[in-house]
Amino acid sequence: MASPTQRGPVKIVIASVIILGSVLWLAVTGTNQTKDYYVTISELQGMGNKAYTRHLRVAGNVAPGSIHRTGADADFSLLEQGKLLKVVYKGAEPPPDTFKDDAQALAIGTYGRDGVFHATQLQAKCASKYAPAPGSRPGQPAPATPAVKAGNTAALVTPTIR
Repeated sequence: MASPTQRGPVKIVIASVIILGSVLWLAVTGTNQTKDYYVTISELQGMGNKAYTRHLRVAGNVAPGSIHRTGADADFSLLEQGKLLKVVYKGAEPPPDTFKDDAQALAIGTYGRDGVFHATQLQAKCASKYAPAPGSRPGQPAPATPAVKAGNTAALVTPTIR
């Protein structure tokens, strides 16, 4: 029989193993639940049954005329290399201001067996808004535009500070 002084370290080792095992299990299951897979529309449509069980990110251009808003929610279609994907967005926030026809969009959510992508997050970027101004090079300031148009002398008035 083990003496009382020998049982103490055994209890500590057993408790440590249980705690480390629990932390490891939580880390692994938490990582698997929050993992997003980035796929194209073509890849999504070719994934088979795997598409229905994963949290996905799908990008494409918003098909012109496909946006239908209902409050903070939106139904629209993404277009990528001739492939079309219907998306239903139901998120905590309304779609961003840059979410418009032909904008690049990223939908985050799950793919349903009904062939519709159910998005809970939506990101959009309007390429023309962030493109360099005509005549400028990327990384350089846009060329100055004249402040005064022909016949407009109001722009020449400078306020005086007293």
